[in-house]
Amino acid sequence: MDLADGLIDHPYDVYRRLRDTAPVHRIAGPDGSPAWLVTRYDDVREALADPRLSLDKRHAAPGTYRGLALPPALDANLLNMDPPDHTRIRRLVGRAFTPRRVDRLRAPVRRTADRLLDAIGPHGTTDLIASYAAPLPITVICDLLGVPDEHRRDFREWTDTLVAPDPARPQAAKEAVGAMLGFFRQLLADKRGEPADDLLSDLIAVRDTDGDGDGDRLSEDELMSLAFLILFAGYENTVQLIGNAVLALLRHPEQLAALRADPSRIPAAVEELARYDGPALLAIRRFPTEDVTIGDVTVPAGDTVLLSLSAADRDPARFPDPDRLDLGRDASGHLALGHGIHYCLGAPLARAETEIALAALLERYPEVTLADDTGPRWRRSLRARGLVSLPVAYSAAEKNS
Repeated sequence: MDLADGLIDHPYDVYRRLRDTAPVHRIAGPDGSPAWLVTRYDDVREALADPRLSLDKRHAAPGTYRGLALPPALDANLLNMDPPDHTRIRRLVGRAFTPRRVDRLRAPVRRTADRLLDAIGPHGTTDLIASYAAPLPITVICDLLGVPDEHRRDFREWTDTLVAPDPARPQAAKEAVGAMLGFFRQLLADKRGEPADDLLSDLIAVRDTDGDGDGDRLSEDELMSLAFLILFAGYENTVQLIGNAVLALLRHPEQLAALRADPSRIPAAVEELARYDGPALLAIRRFPTEDVTIGDVTVPAGDTVLLSLSAADRDPARFPDPDRLDLGRDASGHLALGHGIHYCLGAPLARAETEIALAALLERYPEVTLADDTGPRWRRSLRARGLVSLPVAYSAAEKNS
């Protein structure tokens, strides 16, 4: 089957039919190359943690779907690595995303959210993606890395181009990659010349010294690729998580009212919202290092395996009545942010940003509804699940005189 058939506009209908038919399907991948699609929760969860399913493109057989093509200076990242390199690099950068460090970021994130809402104003209409859901995570991750303000809009445009390429502009993705490469080279040079109190300066220090003496030193390509991945994933996943969550709440006013009545439920609600409509349709492609049986299908070594996180999180065998948004549900175990050693590195930060974004929005605006004149638009992407725009009408609470 062609993976594009109906998947962008109606992914859960497509995945329901596939899941009900068979656990694994032979498909045409996003670029037309063959791949295997896995749709059921138990199979996807097990595959995410299976060490025989490699992320290293060197294990890919010729002619199979290999994913986004990047130059070596951006490709040496965690999404293309297996242990031991994956373990080494993840240990280095993981120190920036511990729960304790994320807790220290909550106050700055809330200040950013409030500032963005101040700019939106007390009432009117706005595209909530452009005015709030997108600038919040790009500000947070750029502040963490130490990216200057003047480059942040460019980075958002490059990322959007890579996530959802425009068929009418086939050169746009290559141009975006080239621009990113030049950007990161200059950024690293600037940070080497003037180190600051930010994550990128810390990573450069690791690159330019011998680390802790235990083989932790980064190569130059690994350093640049790591900076790229942190910025790319830190923005992309979180803007989609926030935007999808707000849309789901607006489409379920009874759930939204319950959350307004008890904001202490927001952290648990974020888990259900992530399960219900998470930031990614598919996990990063994988390549079996040997023949692997998934469900009732034996996938040959080197073939491409695509794991549908969205289909798994709507599997009724794991989540009863899965197409119903229920903020009282125990959504623990959802796969929206992955599972296993490749579980989303920035998941604690993405959760915190989404919790804060929702809390600030609900506190500021007792009335938020979908705009009448136009509806939300989804990205034309077969991997990411995110909104291009989310037009809303809003009204702030009246201040006491």
